Amino acid sequence: MNYLMQSAVCLLEQAAERFKNKIVFEDKDGAISFEDLRTKSRIVGSELLEKVETGRKCPVIVYLPKSINSIISFMGSLYSASPYVPIDYAIPMARMEKTVENLRPTAIITDSEGKEKLAPLNLDTTILIFDELVNGQLNDEAVDMALDSVCDLDPAYIMYTSGSTGVPKGVTISNRAVLDYIEWIVETFPIDGNSVIGMQSAFHFDNSVFDMYTAFYTGAKTMIIPEILFMYPEKLMDYMAESRISVIFWVPTVMISVANGGVLEKPLPDLKLILFAGEVMPNTQLNIWRKYLPDCMYVNMYGPTEATDIATYYVVDREYENHETLPIGKVCANMRALILNDEDKQCKVGEQGELCISGTGIALGYWNAPEITAKAFVQNPLNTKYHDRIYRTGDLVYENEEGNIIFIGRKDSQIKLRGNRIELGDLESAAAAIENVDSACALFDADKQEIVLFIETAAEIVARKFKMELKKYVPAYMVPARIVTMEKFPHTPSGKIDRVGLRKEYIVK
Repeated sequence: MNYLMQSAVCLLEQAAERFKNKIVFEDKDGAISFEDLRTKSRIVGSELLEKVETGRKCPVIVYLPKSINSIISFMGSLYSASPYVPIDYAIPMARMEKTVENLRPTAIITDSEGKEKLAPLNLDTTILIFDELVNGQLNDEAVDMALDSVCDLDPAYIMYTSGSTGVPKGVTISNRAVLDYIEWIVETFPIDGNSVIGMQSAFHFDNSVFDMYTAFYTGAKTMIIPEILFMYPEKLMDYMAESRISVIFWVPTVMISVANGGVLEKPLPDLKLILFAGEVMPNTQLNIWRKYLPDCMYVNMYGPTEATDIATYYVVDREYENHETLPIGKVCANMRALILNDEDKQCKVGEQGELCISGTGIALGYWNAPEITAKAFVQNPLNTKYHDRIYRTGDLVYENEEGNIIFIGRKDSQIKLRGNRIELGDLESAAAAIENVDSACALFDADKQEIVLFIETAAEIVARKFKMELKKYVPAYMVPARIVTMEKFPHTPSGKIDRVGLRKEYIVK
Protein backbone atom coordinates (compact mmCIF):
# COMPACT_ATOMS: atom_id res chain seq x y z
CA MET A 1 0.00 0.00 0.00
CA ASN A 2 1.04 3.58 -0.63
CA TYR A 3 1.38 4.96 2.87
CA LEU A 4 1.25 8.50 1.49
CA MET A 5 -2.48 7.89 1.35
CA GLN A 6 -4.28 10.16 3.75
CA SER A 7 -7.93 9.38 2.96
CA ALA A 8 -9.74 6.08 2.48
CA VAL A 9 -11.17 7.48 -0.76
CA CYS A 10 -7.65 7.27 -2.24
CA LEU A 11 -8.38 3.54 -2.67
CA LEU A 12 -11.11 4.51 -5.14
CA GLU A 13 -8.77 6.98 -6.83
CA GLN A 14 -6.19 4.26 -7.45
CA ALA A 15 -8.83 1.73 -8.48
CA ALA A 16 -10.33 4.07 -11.06
CA GLU A 17 -6.88 4.46 -12.64
CA ARG A 18 -6.18 0.72 -12.64
CA PHE A 19 -9.58 -0.75 -13.51
CA LYS A 20 -11.40 2.13 -15.27
CA ASN A 21 -14.46 0.66 -17.03
CA LYS A 22 -14.59 -2.57 -15.00
CA ILE A 23 -17.83 -2.95 -13.00
CA VAL A 24 -17.29 -2.42 -9.28
CA PHE A 25 -20.84 -2.46 -7.84
CA GLU A 26 -24.14 -3.86 -9.03
CA ASP A 27 -27.53 -3.49 -7.36
CA LYS A 28 -31.12 -4.27 -8.41
CA ASP A 29 -31.27 -1.08 -10.48
CA GLY A 30 -28.02 -1.39 -12.42
CA ALA A 31 -24.24 -1.34 -12.27
CA ILE A 32 -21.43 1.20 -12.12
CA SER A 33 -17.78 1.13 -13.18
CA PHE A 34 -14.80 2.26 -11.13
CA GLU A 35 -14.33 5.33 -13.36
CA ASP A 36 -18.01 6.34 -13.26
CA LEU A 37 -18.10 5.86 -9.50
CA ARG A 38 -15.11 8.16 -9.09
CA THR A 39 -16.59 10.82 -11.39
CA LYS A 40 -20.01 10.83 -9.74
CA SER A 41 -18.50 10.80 -6.28
CA ARG A 42 -16.27 13.75 -7.17
CA ILE A 43 -19.33 15.64 -8.42
CA VAL A 44 -21.11 15.02 -5.11
CA GLY A 45 -17.95 16.12 -3.29
CA SER A 46 -17.77 19.28 -5.43
CA GLU A 47 -21.40 20.12 -4.61
CA LEU A 48 -20.84 19.60 -0.90
CA LEU A 49 -17.83 21.90 -0.99
CA GLU A 50 -19.97 24.51 -2.73
CA LYS A 51 -23.14 24.22 -0.62
CA VAL A 52 -22.16 23.42 2.98
CA GLU A 53 -19.34 23.66 5.47
CA THR A 54 -16.94 20.73 5.09
CA GLY A 55 -14.00 19.28 6.98
CA ARG A 56 -13.06 16.69 9.59
CA LYS A 57 -15.58 18.09 12.11
CA CYS A 58 -18.41 18.40 9.58
CA PRO A 59 -20.04 14.96 9.20
CA VAL A 60 -22.51 14.23 6.41
CA ILE A 61 -25.44 11.89 7.06
CA VAL A 62 -26.34 9.58 4.16
CA TYR A 63 -30.00 8.65 4.54
CA LEU A 64 -30.77 6.59 1.45
CA PRO A 65 -31.96 3.06 0.62
CA LYS A 66 -29.21 0.46 0.32
CA SER A 67 -27.91 1.08 -3.20
CA ILE A 68 -25.06 2.34 -5.36
CA ASN A 69 -26.33 5.87 -4.67
CA SER A 70 -25.37 5.40 -1.01
CA ILE A 71 -21.79 4.50 -1.97
CA ILE A 72 -21.53 7.53 -4.27
CA SER A 73 -22.67 9.68 -1.34
CA PHE A 74 -20.14 8.10 1.06
CA MET A 75 -17.28 8.67 -1.33
CA GLY A 76 -18.55 12.18 -2.17
CA SER A 77 -18.39 13.06 1.52
CA LEU A 78 -14.80 11.83 1.69
CA TYR A 79 -13.91 13.83 -1.43
CA SER A 80 -15.18 16.93 0.40
CA ALA A 81 -12.91 16.05 3.37
CA SER A 82 -15.96 15.24 5.53
CA PRO A 83 -16.69 11.94 7.31
CA TYR A 84 -19.82 10.12 6.19
CA VAL A 85 -22.51 8.68 8.46
CA PRO A 86 -24.60 5.79 7.10
CA ILE A 87 -28.10 5.74 8.56
CA ASP A 88 -30.70 2.98 8.36
CA TYR A 89 -33.44 4.08 5.92
CA ALA A 90 -36.00 2.39 8.20
CA ILE A 91 -34.77 4.12 11.35
CA PRO A 92 -37.52 5.23 13.78
CA MET A 93 -37.77 9.02 13.67
CA ALA A 94 -37.34 9.30 17.44
CA ARG A 95 -33.96 7.59 17.14
CA MET A 96 -33.08 9.71 14.10
CA GLU A 97 -33.77 12.83 16.13
CA LYS A 98 -31.44 11.66 18.91
CA THR A 99 -28.75 10.75 16.37
CA VAL A 100 -28.88 14.17 14.70
CA GLU A 101 -28.86 15.86 18.11
CA ASN A 102 -25.65 14.02 19.04
CA LEU A 103 -24.00 14.29 15.63
CA ARG A 104 -24.86 17.88 14.64
CA PRO A 105 -24.22 17.10 10.96
CA THR A 106 -23.34 19.68 8.37
CA ALA A 107 -25.81 18.11 5.90
CA ILE A 108 -28.10 15.16 5.23
CA ILE A 109 -28.06 13.53 1.79
CA THR A 110 -31.37 11.84 1.06
CA ASP A 111 -34.07 11.41 -1.61
CA SER A 112 -37.54 12.94 -1.94
CA GLU A 113 -39.15 10.23 0.19
CA GLY A 114 -36.50 10.60 2.88
CA LYS A 115 -36.98 14.36 2.95
CA GLU A 116 -40.70 13.87 3.59
CA LYS A 117 -39.97 11.43 6.42
CA LEU A 118 -37.60 13.93 8.03
CA ALA A 119 -39.89 16.95 7.65
CA PRO A 120 -41.78 16.53 10.98
CA LEU A 121 -38.49 16.66 12.91
CA ASN A 122 -37.74 20.29 11.94
CA LEU A 123 -34.03 19.51 11.89
CA ASP A 124 -31.59 22.40 12.05
CA THR A 125 -29.38 21.10 9.25
CA THR A 126 -29.15 21.32 5.47
CA ILE A 127 -31.02 18.61 3.59
CA LEU A 128 -29.68 17.82 0.11
CA ILE A 129 -31.36 15.65 -2.52
CA PHE A 130 -29.03 13.04 -4.02
CA ASP A 131 -30.32 13.36 -7.62
CA GLU A 132 -29.64 17.09 -7.57
CA LEU A 133 -26.14 16.64 -6.14
CA VAL A 134 -25.03 13.95 -8.58
CA ASN A 135 -26.19 16.07 -11.53
CA GLY A 136 -24.22 19.07 -10.33
CA GLN A 137 -20.92 20.55 -11.45
CA LEU A 138 -17.56 18.81 -11.17
CA ASN A 139 -14.77 20.93 -9.66
CA ASP A 140 -11.66 18.74 -9.62
CA GLU A 141 -9.47 21.56 -8.33
CA ALA A 142 -11.65 22.10 -5.25
CA VAL A 143 -11.83 18.35 -4.57
CA ASP A 144 -8.06 17.94 -4.85
CA MET A 145 -7.51 20.85 -2.46
CA ALA A 146 -9.94 19.28 0.02
CA LEU A 147 -8.13 15.94 -0.16
CA ASP A 148 -4.80 17.67 0.45
CA SER A 149 -6.19 18.94 3.74
CA VAL A 150 -7.00 15.44 5.04
CA CYS A 151 -4.84 13.66 7.61
CA ASP A 152 -4.90 9.87 7.89
CA LEU A 153 -6.05 10.20 11.52
CA ASP A 154 -9.04 12.30 10.49
CA PRO A 155 -12.40 10.51 10.71
CA ALA A 156 -13.52 8.59 7.61
CA TYR A 157 -16.92 7.51 8.87
CA ILE A 158 -19.11 7.53 11.98
CA MET A 159 -21.27 4.49 12.64
CA TYR A 160 -24.03 4.62 15.22
CA THR A 161 -24.63 1.77 17.63
CA SER A 162 -27.11 1.39 20.47
CA GLY A 163 -26.23 3.05 23.74
CA SER A 164 -27.13 1.62 27.14
CA THR A 165 -28.65 4.99 28.12
CA GLY A 166 -30.92 5.04 25.08
CA VAL A 167 -28.75 7.64 23.33
CA PRO A 168 -27.05 6.28 20.17
CA LYS A 169 -23.24 6.18 20.21
CA GLY A 170 -21.35 7.41 17.15
CA VAL A 171 -18.27 5.21 16.73
CA THR A 172 -15.70 7.35 14.89
CA ILE A 173 -13.26 5.48 12.63
CA SER A 174 -10.19 7.08 11.06
CA ASN A 175 -8.94 6.85 7.49
CA ARG A 176 -5.83 5.03 8.71
CA ALA A 177 -7.97 2.39 10.40
CA VAL A 178 -9.83 1.66 7.14
CA LEU A 179 -6.64 1.55 5.06
CA ASP A 180 -4.84 -0.81 7.43
CA TYR A 181 -7.88 -3.07 7.83
CA ILE A 182 -8.37 -3.54 4.09
CA GLU A 183 -4.65 -4.12 3.52
CA TRP A 184 -4.77 -6.92 6.11
CA ILE A 185 -7.87 -8.44 4.48
CA VAL A 186 -6.28 -8.61 1.06
CA GLU A 187 -2.96 -9.95 2.36
CA THR A 188 -4.70 -12.65 4.43
CA PHE A 189 -7.49 -14.00 2.22
CA PRO A 190 -7.68 -15.16 -1.42
CA ILE A 191 -9.46 -12.16 -2.95
CA ASP A 192 -8.45 -10.61 -6.27
CA GLY A 193 -9.82 -8.87 -9.34
CA ASN A 194 -11.72 -11.98 -10.40
CA SER A 195 -13.60 -12.22 -7.10
CA VAL A 196 -17.30 -11.44 -6.82
CA ILE A 197 -18.39 -10.36 -3.34
CA GLY A 198 -22.00 -11.00 -2.27
CA MET A 199 -22.99 -8.14 0.03
CA GLN A 200 -25.48 -8.98 2.80
CA SER A 201 -24.70 -6.27 5.31
CA ALA A 202 -26.54 -2.98 5.65
CA PHE A 203 -24.34 0.09 5.25
CA HIS A 204 -24.94 1.12 8.87
CA PHE A 205 -23.41 -2.21 9.97
CA ASP A 206 -19.61 -2.38 9.90
CA ASN A 207 -19.27 -5.55 7.78
CA SER A 208 -20.11 -3.24 4.85
CA VAL A 209 -16.63 -1.70 5.18
CA PHE A 210 -15.24 -5.01 3.91
CA ASP A 211 -17.75 -5.20 1.03
CA MET A 212 -16.92 -1.73 -0.28
CA TYR A 213 -13.23 -1.13 0.25
CA THR A 214 -12.04 -4.64 -0.61
CA ALA A 215 -13.48 -4.08 -4.09
CA PHE A 216 -11.53 -0.83 -4.40
CA TYR A 217 -8.27 -2.45 -3.32
CA THR A 218 -8.47 -5.56 -5.51
CA GLY A 219 -10.68 -4.68 -8.48
CA ALA A 220 -13.27 -7.23 -7.35
CA LYS A 221 -16.97 -6.72 -8.05
CA THR A 222 -19.49 -6.40 -5.22
CA MET A 223 -23.07 -7.51 -5.80
CA ILE A 224 -25.47 -5.66 -3.50
CA ILE A 225 -27.86 -8.55 -2.93
CA PRO A 226 -31.52 -7.42 -2.86
CA GLU A 227 -32.65 -7.53 0.76
CA ILE A 228 -35.86 -9.41 0.01
CA LEU A 229 -33.88 -12.45 -1.19
CA PHE A 230 -32.72 -13.16 2.36
CA MET A 231 -36.33 -14.03 3.17
CA TYR A 232 -36.32 -16.72 0.46
CA PRO A 233 -33.20 -18.93 0.81
CA GLU A 234 -33.88 -20.90 -2.38
CA LYS A 235 -34.09 -17.73 -4.50
CA LEU A 236 -31.00 -16.44 -2.71
CA MET A 237 -29.04 -19.53 -3.79
CA ASP A 238 -30.21 -19.06 -7.40
CA TYR A 239 -29.08 -15.44 -7.32
CA MET A 240 -25.67 -16.39 -5.93
CA ALA A 241 -25.15 -19.06 -8.57
CA GLU A 242 -26.22 -16.78 -11.43
CA SER A 243 -24.06 -13.92 -10.13
CA ARG A 244 -21.08 -16.26 -9.67
CA ILE A 245 -20.49 -14.98 -6.15
CA SER A 246 -17.18 -16.24 -4.79
CA VAL A 247 -16.83 -14.36 -1.46
CA ILE A 248 -19.36 -13.65 1.29
CA PHE A 249 -19.06 -11.95 4.66
CA TRP A 250 -22.38 -12.51 6.42
CA VAL A 251 -23.82 -12.45 9.93
CA PRO A 252 -24.43 -15.94 11.37
CA THR A 253 -28.20 -15.38 11.58
CA VAL A 254 -28.40 -15.35 7.78
CA MET A 255 -26.14 -18.38 7.46
CA ILE A 256 -28.32 -20.22 10.00
CA SER A 257 -31.43 -19.42 7.98
CA VAL A 258 -29.85 -20.76 4.79
CA ALA A 259 -28.60 -23.93 6.51
CA ASN A 260 -31.98 -24.59 8.10
CA GLY A 261 -33.72 -23.91 4.79
CA GLY A 262 -32.29 -27.08 3.25
CA VAL A 263 -31.14 -25.25 0.12
CA LEU A 264 -27.39 -25.82 0.25
CA GLU A 265 -27.78 -28.91 -1.94
CA LYS A 266 -27.97 -26.44 -4.83
CA PRO A 267 -24.52 -26.11 -6.41
CA LEU A 268 -22.51 -22.93 -5.78
CA PRO A 269 -19.36 -23.78 -7.74
CA ASP A 270 -17.89 -20.27 -7.58
CA LEU A 271 -18.14 -19.78 -3.82
CA LYS A 272 -14.65 -20.10 -2.29
CA LEU A 273 -14.43 -17.86 0.80
CA ILE A 274 -17.02 -17.66 3.60
CA LEU A 275 -16.45 -15.14 6.38
CA PHE A 276 -18.87 -14.60 9.25
CA ALA A 277 -19.03 -12.22 12.22
CA GLY A 278 -21.43 -10.34 14.44
CA GLU A 279 -22.73 -13.21 16.59
CA VAL A 280 -21.71 -16.68 17.70
CA MET A 281 -21.95 -19.12 14.78
CA PRO A 282 -23.56 -22.41 15.94
CA ASN A 283 -21.53 -25.48 14.99
CA THR A 284 -24.65 -27.35 13.90
CA GLN A 285 -25.37 -24.97 11.03
CA LEU A 286 -21.71 -24.36 10.26
CA ASN A 287 -21.25 -28.09 9.75
CA ILE A 288 -24.17 -28.13 7.31
CA TRP A 289 -22.41 -25.48 5.23
CA ARG A 290 -19.16 -27.45 5.43
CA LYS A 291 -20.95 -30.64 4.38
CA TYR A 292 -22.32 -29.19 1.15
CA LEU A 293 -19.47 -26.75 0.41
CA PRO A 294 -16.43 -28.67 1.68
CA ASP A 295 -13.89 -26.88 -0.52
CA CYS A 296 -14.63 -23.38 0.82
CA MET A 297 -12.44 -21.55 3.31
CA TYR A 298 -14.47 -20.75 6.46
CA VAL A 299 -13.34 -17.96 8.77
CA ASN A 300 -14.82 -16.98 12.13
CA MET A 301 -14.24 -13.22 12.42
CA TYR A 302 -14.57 -11.25 15.63
CA GLY A 303 -14.59 -7.55 16.30
CA PRO A 304 -16.69 -4.69 17.62
CA THR A 305 -17.54 -1.61 15.57
CA GLU A 306 -14.93 0.18 17.69
CA ALA A 307 -12.22 -1.96 16.02
CA THR A 308 -13.07 -1.11 12.38
CA ASP A 309 -15.14 -4.27 12.16
CA ILE A 310 -12.60 -7.05 12.87
CA ALA A 311 -9.91 -7.57 15.54
CA THR A 312 -9.34 -11.36 15.50
CA TYR A 313 -9.99 -14.25 13.14
CA TYR A 314 -9.92 -18.04 13.06
CA VAL A 315 -9.73 -20.19 9.94
CA VAL A 316 -11.93 -23.22 10.63
CA ASP A 317 -9.74 -26.24 9.90
CA ARG A 318 -11.89 -29.10 11.20
CA GLU A 319 -15.43 -30.05 12.10
CA TYR A 320 -16.49 -28.88 15.54
CA GLU A 321 -18.89 -30.90 17.67
CA ASN A 322 -21.97 -29.14 19.01
CA HIS A 323 -20.57 -28.95 22.54
CA GLU A 324 -17.26 -27.42 21.39
CA THR A 325 -16.57 -23.69 21.24
CA LEU A 326 -15.40 -22.26 17.95
CA PRO A 327 -12.34 -20.04 18.63
CA ILE A 328 -12.23 -16.40 17.57
CA GLY A 329 -8.54 -17.00 16.92
CA LYS A 330 -5.63 -14.61 16.82
CA VAL A 331 -5.35 -10.86 16.29
CA CYS A 332 -5.20 -9.20 12.87
CA ALA A 333 -2.16 -7.28 11.69
CA ASN A 334 -1.72 -3.84 13.27
CA MET A 335 -3.78 -4.94 16.29
CA ARG A 336 -2.95 -6.25 19.76
CA ALA A 337 -5.06 -8.16 22.27
CA LEU A 338 -4.83 -8.10 26.05
CA ILE A 339 -6.86 -10.32 28.37
CA LEU A 340 -7.19 -8.57 31.72
CA ASN A 341 -8.61 -9.89 34.99
CA ASP A 342 -10.70 -7.88 37.45
CA GLU A 343 -7.51 -6.34 38.87
CA ASP A 344 -6.31 -5.29 35.38
CA LYS A 345 -3.54 -7.87 35.39
CA GLN A 346 -2.67 -9.99 32.35
CA CYS A 347 -4.48 -13.33 32.48
CA LYS A 348 -2.56 -16.57 32.20
CA VAL A 349 -3.35 -19.19 29.55
CA GLY A 350 -6.75 -20.68 30.33
CA GLU A 351 -7.70 -17.88 32.72
CA GLN A 352 -10.87 -15.93 31.97
CA GLY A 353 -10.76 -12.15 31.60
CA GLU A 354 -11.94 -9.14 29.60
CA LEU A 355 -10.65 -8.80 26.06
CA CYS A 356 -9.03 -5.41 25.47
CA ILE A 357 -7.68 -4.43 22.07
CA SER A 358 -5.41 -1.76 20.69
CA GLY A 359 -3.75 -0.80 17.44
CA THR A 360 -4.36 1.35 14.39
CA GLY A 361 -7.84 -0.10 13.92
CA ILE A 362 -9.19 1.27 17.20
CA ALA A 363 -11.82 3.99 16.91
CA LEU A 364 -11.01 7.60 17.66
CA GLY A 365 -13.82 7.50 20.22
CA TYR A 366 -17.53 8.27 20.35
CA TRP A 367 -18.65 11.40 18.53
CA ASN A 368 -19.48 14.28 20.90
CA ALA A 369 -19.43 11.93 23.89
CA PRO A 370 -16.20 12.50 25.86
CA GLU A 371 -17.44 10.85 29.06
CA ILE A 372 -18.36 7.47 27.58
CA THR A 373 -15.27 7.64 25.36
CA ALA A 374 -13.09 8.03 28.47
CA LYS A 375 -14.68 4.95 30.06
CA ALA A 376 -14.25 2.66 27.04
CA PHE A 377 -10.92 3.89 25.63
CA VAL A 378 -8.38 3.90 28.43
CA GLN A 379 -4.67 3.87 29.10
CA ASN A 380 -3.17 0.37 28.98
CA PRO A 381 -2.80 -0.52 32.69
CA LEU A 382 0.19 -2.74 31.84
CA ASN A 383 2.09 0.20 30.34
CA THR A 384 2.94 3.23 32.47
CA LYS A 385 5.79 4.51 30.28
CA TYR A 386 3.93 6.19 27.40
CA HIS A 387 0.46 6.84 26.01
CA ASP A 388 -0.97 3.47 24.98
CA ARG A 389 -4.71 3.51 24.40
CA ILE A 390 -6.78 0.32 24.58
CA TYR A 391 -10.48 -0.38 24.04
CA ARG A 392 -12.32 -2.38 26.68
CA THR A 393 -14.65 -4.63 24.68
CA GLY A 394 -16.74 -5.93 27.59
CA ASP A 395 -16.28 -9.46 26.18
CA LEU A 396 -15.10 -12.33 28.36
CA VAL A 397 -12.51 -14.62 26.78
CA TYR A 398 -9.53 -16.83 27.52
CA GLU A 399 -6.48 -17.97 25.56
CA ASN A 400 -6.08 -21.71 24.99
CA GLU A 401 -2.87 -23.73 24.73
CA GLU A 402 -2.73 -23.20 20.94
CA GLY A 403 -2.71 -19.43 21.39
CA ASN A 404 -6.26 -19.00 20.13
CA ILE A 405 -8.70 -16.72 21.91
CA ILE A 406 -11.94 -18.38 23.01
CA PHE A 407 -15.04 -16.20 23.36
CA ILE A 408 -17.12 -16.93 26.47
CA GLY A 409 -19.73 -14.18 26.43
CA ARG A 410 -20.44 -10.60 27.35
CA LYS A 411 -19.57 -9.34 30.81
CA ASP A 412 -23.13 -8.07 30.95
CA SER A 413 -24.49 -11.50 29.93
CA GLN A 414 -22.68 -13.23 32.76
CA ILE A 415 -25.17 -13.52 35.57
CA LYS A 416 -25.26 -14.83 39.11
CA LEU A 417 -28.30 -16.91 39.98
CA ARG A 418 -28.68 -18.40 43.45
CA GLY A 419 -24.92 -18.08 43.94
CA ASN A 420 -24.03 -19.71 40.63
CA ARG A 421 -22.13 -17.84 37.93
CA ILE A 422 -23.80 -18.52 34.56
CA GLU A 423 -22.81 -17.63 31.01
CA LEU A 424 -26.01 -17.20 29.04
CA GLY A 425 -24.05 -17.99 25.88
CA ASP A 426 -23.32 -21.47 27.22
CA LEU A 427 -27.04 -22.09 27.67
CA GLU A 428 -27.75 -20.84 24.14
CA SER A 429 -25.14 -23.17 22.66
CA ALA A 430 -26.53 -26.14 24.54
CA ALA A 431 -30.11 -25.37 23.50
CA ALA A 432 -29.13 -24.88 19.85
CA ALA A 433 -27.59 -28.35 19.81
CA ILE A 434 -30.93 -30.03 20.59
CA GLU A 435 -32.91 -31.50 17.72
CA ASN A 436 -35.43 -29.23 15.95
CA VAL A 437 -33.94 -26.05 17.44
CA ASP A 438 -32.96 -23.58 14.73
CA SER A 439 -31.61 -20.91 17.08
CA ALA A 440 -31.67 -19.99 20.78
CA CYS A 441 -31.51 -16.80 22.80
CA ALA A 442 -31.29 -16.59 26.61
CA LEU A 443 -32.18 -13.49 28.64
CA PHE A 444 -32.18 -12.87 32.39
CA ASP A 445 -35.17 -11.40 34.18
CA ALA A 446 -33.49 -9.65 37.11
CA ASP A 447 -36.77 -8.75 38.81
CA LYS A 448 -38.00 -12.34 38.94
CA GLN A 449 -34.48 -13.78 39.19
CA GLU A 450 -35.09 -16.27 36.41
CA ILE A 451 -33.70 -17.17 32.98
CA VAL A 452 -35.99 -16.99 29.97
CA LEU A 453 -34.95 -19.11 26.98
CA PHE A 454 -36.29 -18.23 23.53
CA ILE A 455 -36.27 -20.98 20.90
CA GLU A 456 -36.67 -20.52 17.16
CA THR A 457 -38.29 -23.68 15.81
CA ALA A 458 -41.02 -24.91 13.49
CA ALA A 459 -41.60 -27.96 15.69
CA GLU A 460 -43.83 -28.31 18.71
CA ILE A 461 -41.76 -28.14 21.87
CA VAL A 462 -42.93 -29.53 25.20
CA ALA A 463 -41.20 -27.42 27.83
CA ARG A 464 -40.88 -30.19 30.42
CA LYS A 465 -39.28 -32.63 27.97
CA PHE A 466 -37.04 -29.92 26.58
CA LYS A 467 -35.75 -29.05 30.04
CA MET A 468 -34.96 -32.71 30.65
CA GLU A 469 -32.97 -32.81 27.41
CA LEU A 470 -31.13 -29.62 28.40
CA LYS A 471 -29.97 -31.26 31.63
CA LYS A 472 -27.82 -33.60 29.53
CA TYR A 473 -25.70 -30.58 28.54
CA VAL A 474 -25.92 -28.06 31.40
CA PRO A 475 -26.18 -28.24 35.20
CA ALA A 476 -29.63 -27.99 36.76
CA TYR A 477 -29.08 -24.41 37.96
CA MET A 478 -28.70 -23.28 34.33
CA VAL A 479 -32.03 -24.74 33.16
CA PRO A 480 -34.37 -21.82 32.34
CA ALA A 481 -37.48 -21.14 34.34
CA ARG A 482 -39.42 -20.19 31.23
CA ILE A 483 -39.25 -21.27 27.58
CA VAL A 484 -40.74 -19.21 24.75
CA THR A 485 -40.98 -20.75 21.29
CA MET A 486 -41.49 -18.91 18.01
CA GLU A 487 -41.15 -19.72 14.33
CA LYS A 488 -38.91 -16.73 13.62
CA PHE A 489 -36.90 -14.49 15.91
CA PRO A 490 -37.15 -10.73 15.39
CA HIS A 491 -33.93 -9.29 13.99
CA THR A 492 -32.21 -5.93 14.03
CA PRO A 493 -31.51 -4.19 10.68
CA SER A 494 -27.97 -5.65 10.78
CA GLY A 495 -29.37 -9.19 10.93
CA LYS A 496 -28.67 -9.94 14.59
CA ILE A 497 -31.29 -11.33 16.97
CA ASP A 498 -33.24 -8.40 18.40
CA ARG A 499 -32.60 -9.12 22.07
CA VAL A 500 -33.85 -5.69 23.13
CA GLY A 501 -37.15 -6.32 21.34
CA LEU A 502 -37.53 -9.75 22.94
CA ARG A 503 -36.87 -8.29 26.37
CA LYS A 504 -39.44 -5.54 25.91
CA GLU A 505 -42.07 -7.94 24.59
CA TYR A 506 -41.67 -10.86 26.98
CA ILE A 507 -39.84 -9.64 30.09
CA VAL A 508 -40.26 -5.90 30.70
CA LYS A 509 -43.98 -5.25 30.52
